[in-house]
Amino acid sequence: MSNISIIGLGGMARALAERALAGGHAVEVVGRDAAKAEEVAAALGATTGTFGATPAGDIVILAVPHAGGVAVVSRYGDALAGKVVVDISNTFAGADDTTLVTPEGTSGAHQLAAALPASAHVVKAFNTVFGHVLARGGQLDVFFAGDDPAAKASVAAFIESLGLRPLDVGGLEMARWLEGTGLLMMGLARSGAGFDIALGARLLG
Repeated sequence: MSNISIIGLGGMARALAERALAGGHAVEVVGRDAAKAEEVAAALGATTGTFGATPAGDIVILAVPHAGGVAVVSRYGDALAGKVVVDISNTFAGADDTTLVTPEGTSGAHQLAAALPASAHVVKAFNTVFGHVLARGGQLDVFFAGDDPAAKASVAAFIESLGLRPLDVGGLEMARWLEGTGLLMMGLARSGAGFDIALGARLLG
């Protein structure tokens, strides 16, 4: 199993930590608020790391809002060199979450990649899964995208270890479409489908 570091203390971070621990991984929880990070880690049975210091995990899950993502990875700087950084954020804007804030042709994942050391590799994943649905358990499909084959393979193996099905949608250029899919999920939820939904892909026949 792997060492996983999760930067962030929100609901999605906790859901991922719980499933990672259940999958046999060593999990490190990191947050700006050290006391809260200790509290969350104690409740989960995880360890804590120091915000801004080199994460223990080879896979680092960035579970912070898009608006703060670049600032967080810039704070870490070379401490993220050689790491696989999983971006789970969505790039919503507006009071009703109907637009993406990133310019056409790019994505939040691209912005993170530009701010990271060259040896770090960004993989977009988990942004199309609601945190409370993930926490509930059961097998779900997780779409992911990235440019580095080894990084993608490690993330795919991690996803499988959580009892989920990894679905590779292509290179990091597909991250914008995954972020758009997150926007689609919000639209479906708010138009009557509700938030207890999950997007999946199944063969017919």
